[in-house]
Amino acid sequence: MILKVLFYGGTRFVGKALVSNLLSKGHEIFVFTRGNLPVPENITHLKGDRSNDEDLKKLSDHSFDLIVDSSGRKLEDTQRLLKFSGLPSYRFIYISSAGVYDNTQLFPVGEDSPIDLESRHIGKAKTESWLKAEGIPFTSFRPTYIYGPGNYNPIEKWFFDRITNGRSIPVPLDGQAITQLGHVSDLAEAISKSLETDKAINQIYNCSGSKAVTFKGLIETAILATGNKVSDFNLRSFDPSKLDPKARKLFPLRLTNFFTDTSKIEKDLSWEPKFDLLNGLIDSYKNDYILVNHEQVDFSSDEILFD
Repeated sequence: MILKVLFYGGTRFVGKALVSNLLSKGHEIFVFTRGNLPVPENITHLKGDRSNDEDLKKLSDHSFDLIVDSSGRKLEDTQRLLKFSGLPSYRFIYISSAGVYDNTQLFPVGEDSPIDLESRHIGKAKTESWLKAEGIPFTSFRPTYIYGPGNYNPIEKWFFDRITNGRSIPVPLDGQAITQLGHVSDLAEAISKSLETDKAINQIYNCSGSKAVTFKGLIETAILATGNKVSDFNLRSFDPSKLDPKARKLFPLRLTNFFTDTSKIEKDLSWEPKFDLLNGLIDSYKNDYILVNHEQVDFSSDEILFD
């Protein structure tokens, strides 16, 4: 089945990976973006700003089988888009976030776990609820920390910066808190596979690497991914109690245990991640990080952690 697909976004990170995936499977792709980044070949570019109603009116000249929203953050964002594009004939794909979940001591976190009403991602949870209430066929994905080539969030880059500059690497306490990462290509493939089954209609899926990792293990894996030896680096402990556990200004991850249950998506979609953490970080390092000219990194924030 070949689908006519509209992307809101589609030229950055997750959207870009999914566009590439769906193009490879023969789908007809349209992207609605401001045009600030290059648009891939073999797609139709509808230039516009999703916050501008005049730009959105361009969508009324088309009809789509599938609509993918990889950049919406608030319910109003999605409502405005669908007002002008109309509903897709097949499905609406929404990129949500595992950041919607409230703090818990019960792991792994399942899709039915309580929502944090104060989360900066609460708009995504409200959008999911609205799609379900409106009876719009949808599938929503709640990834944890997404990494891989093209990542504009300082996740793996934060560690690579310190490793390549021979720095001591900050780690909360003894580094035994647990987190979870998922490679962007694995997320794109999961979304693509969801289009092949009706099981995914009106479902919300956690989507990430199937294994959790300690902070210490993540740092050591990042060191190995750069071709270095773990023994050559100093992991320097800091006390996270004085920091907001969800703030990521000084350390790029939640300063608490956090990992999700991915058994539902693995069962429903017959999907499993292709990348383990080491190979995923190698991919990000070799196919992105070392190809970019990095400005001099300001490491002064590290001293705040150790103060």
